[in-house]
Amino acid sequence: MTTPLLSLSGVHTHVGRYHILHGVDLVVPVGGVTMLLGRNGAGKTSTLRTIMGLWRASAGSVTLAGEDVTQAATPAIARSGLAYVPENMGIFADLTVRENLVLAARSGEIDADRLKWVFGLFPALEKFFSLAAGALSGGQKQMLAIARAIIEPRRLYLVDEPTKGLAPAIVANMIAAFRELKASGATILLVEQNFAAARALGDTVAVMDDGRIVHAGAMAELADDAELQHRLLGLSLAKHQ
Repeated sequence: MTTPLLSLSGVHTHVGRYHILHGVDLVVPVGGVTMLLGRNGAGKTSTLRTIMGLWRASAGSVTLAGEDVTQAATPAIARSGLAYVPENMGIFADLTVRENLVLAARSGEIDADRLKWVFGLFPALEKFFSLAAGALSGGQKQMLAIARAIIEPRRLYLVDEPTKGLAPAIVANMIAAFRELKASGATILLVEQNFAAARALGDTVAVMDDGRIVHAGAMAELADDAELQHRLLGLSLAKHQ
């Protein structure tokens, strides 16, 4: 069996006096999209933050490509090949689109071919390349947040609710962009509340509830089982086409 790119084993996370994650076991295979689903407050964002070292695991282990990174600092985790797109996007509003992308490039220079590829995914960014990021629309800001993560190839992309609050046309653009990123051989761990997007993109899925993983398997199996969807998520994917 191929060693997973990322694995969490028995991970607990405390934030102050709050016990947020309760023994999370999660496996992200190499290549493709792993969906992390669950109701609001289930612990999905907390899981991403713990993987990135923004919140420290109080027990258990986080392993990346066979290396234990449980106690590693966030900058070291990022340098090991992880890119993180938080729910709040994390762009610099006072800087231009170009400056945001330059900052995200580890070398300080953007590869011209990679930039052309990113523009192919998100043409609006080329149009507004010299515009301050704060002047972009909500959908364009999300495009920039994702472009910052993918401006250089990374081992693993952690993306938190990229389609939240976006118009259907922008959501379709996002789905197409992630499909192309996946086709390039990328590995993506994606938190998403848009279940049509989850079905369109997911290869594997893990479902969280109350700080634990309560289901893991193939996304296609969950998508085809309305009873399981209702039990785990309280809804049917068929109603979110």
